[in-house]
Amino acid sequence: MARTKEFDPDAALQSAIRLFWERGYEATSMADLVEHLGIGRASIYATFGNKHELYLKALDRYGETHSAILFRELSAPGPALPAVRAVVRRFAAESTAPETRLNGCFATNTAAEVGPHDAAAARRVEQAWERLETLLHSALVRAGAQGELPPERDPRSLARLFLVLMQGMRVMGKASDDPARVREAAEAALTLLD
Repeated sequence: MARTKEFDPDAALQSAIRLFWERGYEATSMADLVEHLGIGRASIYATFGNKHELYLKALDRYGETHSAILFRELSAPGPALPAVRAVVRRFAAESTAPETRLNGCFATNTAAEVGPHDAAAARRVEQAWERLETLLHSALVRAGAQGELPPERDPRSLARLFLVLMQGMRVMGKASDDPARVREAAEAALTLLD
């Protein structure tokens, strides 16, 4: 007869996300995971697979969670440009706030750390970026249809610009303690919506 799990797999996965996000893949050992998740190595393997499989599951959950938040923000009824501006400004604020700037973005951290030599992780990063770009593009298309965006502005190009800017802000926030650099860049890019 199978034993009942003595831990919450969702809570354990959330803990794994936080640990991988904070330390990165390479710097997180199985011993770290056992200690941080508060469950045995055998339970980790039985529930999530090996460290790499757990990392990929953590990336998947992170992507799902953050995509859902961005979907709500960028798909709300009404004017679309205020939502785009708010999302870009939120990324700038999180990238420069003392309590969040060093975290960066889990997907962007993955791209920099393991993406070049881990095809499965790189695929997940690309999917996360595609979702963000699609959400931005949809909001900007809607803004154009509602007369908020000047007709000469290309929603696809703007979506890509904001995607690259937002990911770059996460990297700059981790490496620079000059918040003005990130915030001024965000505000300069947002003038393209006028």
